[in-house]
Amino acid sequence: MKEDLKQHVLAENTAENFRLQYETVIGLEVHAQLLTESKAFSADAAQYGSLPNTNISVITLGHPGTLPKPNKKALEFAIRMGLACGAQITRHNVFARKNYFYPDLPKGYQITQDKTPVCWGGEVIIKVNGTEKSIRLTRIHVEEDAGKSMHLAGEVDTLVDFNRAGVPLIEIVSEPEMRNSDEAYAYLTEIRKLVRYLDICDGNMEEGSLRCDANISVMPKGSQVFGTKVEVKNMNSIRNVQWAIEYEIDRQIGVIENGGRLISETRTFDAATGQTYGMRTKETMNDYRYFPEPDLNPIVVSEAWLESIRVAMPPLPRELYLRFVGEMGLSDYDATLLTDSKDLALYFEELCRHTPNYKAAANWIMQSVKSYLNDLTLHIRDFPVSPFRLAGLIALVDDKKVSHSVAAKEVFPLLIEQADKTALQIAQEQHLMLEDNRNELQAVIDEVLASHPQKVAEYRNGKKGLLGMFVGEVMKRTGGKADPKLISELLIKALENGTPGES
Repeated sequence: MKEDLKQHVLAENTAENFRLQYETVIGLEVHAQLLTESKAFSADAAQYGSLPNTNISVITLGHPGTLPKPNKKALEFAIRMGLACGAQITRHNVFARKNYFYPDLPKGYQITQDKTPVCWGGEVIIKVNGTEKSIRLTRIHVEEDAGKSMHLAGEVDTLVDFNRAGVPLIEIVSEPEMRNSDEAYAYLTEIRKLVRYLDICDGNMEEGSLRCDANISVMPKGSQVFGTKVEVKNMNSIRNVQWAIEYEIDRQIGVIENGGRLISETRTFDAATGQTYGMRTKETMNDYRYFPEPDLNPIVVSEAWLESIRVAMPPLPRELYLRFVGEMGLSDYDATLLTDSKDLALYFEELCRHTPNYKAAANWIMQSVKSYLNDLTLHIRDFPVSPFRLAGLIALVDDKKVSHSVAAKEVFPLLIEQADKTALQIAQEQHLMLEDNRNELQAVIDEVLASHPQKVAEYRNGKKGLLGMFVGEVMKRTGGKADPKLISELLIKALENGTPGES
């Protein structure tokens, strides 16, 4: 057993040493299903989760004599993504036929874009280990999805569900500028965030509405010539993409170091084994025999249409992040968490319109609010407290009318339950307001010091850590309603001046 462990460690060290001699080149192709009501070229519903073969018609089934009709909303969604990435928008869009046999696409070809993708160029900015990097995009184009083939356990036949056939997609193709799996993970995470912010795709990889193909190759360090590219298809989680890349890097280096030759091929990733497996050799572009779709007229993106899309664009995650860090003084950590979800970021932004204490606003959202939402598996859209009412609670603490502890443990839960009341009303009704009468508070402090003469003497002899004990005693006697800072201030004054409690 020790020998097996030794061999395992040796193999790992060898693989790591080989990795240092190679550079990885990664490009990702991300397919995002668009949140349109109907399909890309027919009026059939694009709804997910319907009974098999119910969202179909003669157009989806490719009956002879049927004609496609473009979905304007699908092109608009693609333009949104292009604008978000700073891409150039193609004004004269021509669709093409991609002639390749899809067993679950009844027409026998796919309608896509070839020479005129709706978006050219652009970039996605990622952050890995605190360092930003720009990943350039090659293109974003619109196409239709294929159906879904299903292989049930114990069945030799393949079942086909055509509901997904014809659902609109955008394909986001990056330049091969990622150099490790962490960068790929960050890139895919940022793409998912963008499509969700733009409301063009729900980003649910487990449902197949966001899928990723990874193009991976390795080359010797310092080389200017890319190695043989291998494509790993249709991975359904960001973590699986990362694992597949890690496996492929080691596999490809191993083939080269053992004197083998890599072939350009398409592979699949098995999450259960953590390995990729060959499916077919890679097709060339000529295999697809692209030609302009004869049944669809070109679509012209007018200046007025483009401007209307630009004006309606929502705030983007990077834009909000920079605002939260630059204008509001939040940390990188806080701003990153708050911009993870558009709804959360917009809630915070609205909250900050009602309070100048941006840091407190961020803390309340990331602690009490998120804890409440997580416990009940709710979304921020379901949170019953408006930003205006939560700002009222923050003001109570800032104005020293209630302590933060009382605000979080007692006022906040009641604020959720009593939607018709403000934080101030709740604090007053529940007698949770801090005692701001110094004379009354001084009397309580005098009582506490008088009842602990030995501790007072120890404090005055240098045992300053006893201050916390005195604060706790005063808090008990005031029912937690007094301001701890004011208590500390009055206690220190009393103890240093030799008032009650002196023996």
